[in-house]
Amino acid sequence: MMFAAAAAALLITMLLVLLRAFMGPTLYDRILAVNTFGTKTVLMIAVLGFLMGRPEFLDIALVYALINFIGTIAVLKFFRYGDLGRAGKGEP
Repeated sequence: MMFAAAAAALLITMLLVLLRAFMGPTLYDRILAVNTFGTKTVLMIAVLGFLMGRPEFLDIALVYALINFIGTIAVLKFFRYGDLGRAGKGEP
């Protein structure tokens, strides 16, 4: 019962984060909201895995967390430098 309540609370917070992602005043607020949504998704996968008795969902949650982290770094780098292939403006 408690894990079902946790899943419901996660759904509510995911909806609030989506609202922030669409209404964020700056680009960085939107990126932070999308990253937070990804983190909440990882938590939701873990809770659902527990509720359904499928411990292998934790592996899926960990892979999703890594993809979320790398994706956020890539998006931030793209918006900062306009390119993903170079380290910065001063380097050749």
